[in-house]
Amino acid sequence: MERVFLLDTTLRDGTQGEGISLTVVDKLRIAQKLDELGIAYIEGGFPGANPKDQDFFQSARSSLRLKHAKLTAFGSTRRPGVTAEQDEGLRVLLDSQAPVITIVGKAWDFHVHEALRVTLEENLQMIADSVAYLKRHGREVIFDAEHFFDGYRYNPEYALSTLRAAADAGVDWVTLCDTNGGSLPHQVAEVVGAVVEAISVPVGIHTHNDCELAVANTLAAVERGATMVHGTINGIGERCGNANLASIIPNLELKLGRNCLPSQDHLVHLTEIARFVSEIANLVPHSYQPFVGHSAFAHKGGIHVSAIARNPETYEHIRPELVGNRRRVLVSELSGLSNLQHRAEEFGVDVRDRKDEMRQLLTEIKELEYQGYQFEGAEASQELLFVKKFGDYRSFFDVDAMRVEATMSVDSSITSEAILKLVVAGETVHTVAEGNGPVNALDDALRKALMPFYPVIDTMHLTDYKVRVLDEKEGTAAKVRVLIESTNGFDVWRTIGVSENVIEASWEALVDSIQYFLLRIAQKDDAQVS
Repeated sequence: MERVFLLDTTLRDGTQGEGISLTVVDKLRIAQKLDELGIAYIEGGFPGANPKDQDFFQSARSSLRLKHAKLTAFGSTRRPGVTAEQDEGLRVLLDSQAPVITIVGKAWDFHVHEALRVTLEENLQMIADSVAYLKRHGREVIFDAEHFFDGYRYNPEYALSTLRAAADAGVDWVTLCDTNGGSLPHQVAEVVGAVVEAISVPVGIHTHNDCELAVANTLAAVERGATMVHGTINGIGERCGNANLASIIPNLELKLGRNCLPSQDHLVHLTEIARFVSEIANLVPHSYQPFVGHSAFAHKGGIHVSAIARNPETYEHIRPELVGNRRRVLVSELSGLSNLQHRAEEFGVDVRDRKDEMRQLLTEIKELEYQGYQFEGAEASQELLFVKKFGDYRSFFDVDAMRVEATMSVDSSITSEAILKLVVAGETVHTVAEGNGPVNALDDALRKALMPFYPVIDTMHLTDYKVRVLDEKEGTAAKVRVLIESTNGFDVWRTIGVSENVIEASWEALVDSIQYFLLRIAQKDDAQVS
């Protein structure tokens, strides 16, 4: 397999994305994960731009133990009017002690005139001087030719001359940057092919996603001879983002036959790392993201599910396990019996020779979804339906009465109070709790009632609460769908409630969450819930 080298710029270009800010510790943790994946180059930041990036490179020297990756510092060519030796930016790059340095320079004559305000010849000299200076200090050097595709379109000879200036000075790589993200795949392929023929050093590709083509443009460049690929995990970055390595890597490895990771064993960590980066960057993972998204291998239509039960290749272009993801079969109003059969097997529920009951459950689910329930995102509530119908369902408590009140104080603050009457293990329990909202008050009151009987509840807590109005035309009288996400620190589960009353919908989802948790605990070890 031909080798393609990956340069991950999540820690530099990725942090230029709107709403993304990483601490030094965040960057170190991500860098370690990228190395475990097998990335060849990790661009850590611009040490001359801010104290955080300087601190990162300093901390990396003492705390990072990289097995596969070379840490890369990013900067720009020397300033006009000074020598490379006098340029503070180049000195800071060397002081970072990074073994690899990426320097960006202008490849579009328009930018040379308008942004740098120097002559075309001076820009070439700035590129050559900077590369030669860094090479004299023993660094591997990558030259990022900024706006290369725009420059090549308007003045191809000058754009090529910037690459030749870097090559003649001893550069190790030249990277063609689609900085504005406006190029099309056939344009990228044509230009990269011409550059590979004209330049003696290896060529890389750096694309942006402004036309939703960053991945396609990157793959087009590789097919025409580019052997280094720049990108970010999940495609994060400025404006519309950078080329998404979570899509590029499996396309290179599995589709184009290019080796970009140390082994196929590393590819199985891709989904884990994509979700890890989202978590650290405080981003909601994109469910529909190819290869690594939660929905990437989710099947809903009954015909599809029936087919993949026989052979997954009927509706899957790769096996999800190759990238560390998994197949999911959804149950909804579009489902057939094959969907339910598959989900029952996942839940460990025996439905053999019970087709009539299966049809009844399918009808019930379709009616519930018509009312506004959506079990695709509430697997725990869905599993409870199966267990109640086919399994050994056990109710851990029953609600006898519930009341919620809201009180406004003299300072206009509002507190909520929940009063519950439950039957638990044959005993009647009354509890009262206050909260900063009705759901919080109900949660506290329910926990207070159950803790003496089921202490294990203390290990679980709510992590997300979403309310969706189902018919906005009804205004405040509209039916709402409440989705609650809970965790015990190891597992995550979601439950759902639907009602015209948001408190009733929330209560339904909350009760399902606790019943589900106790049921799963009892299935493993009944002693833990006694």
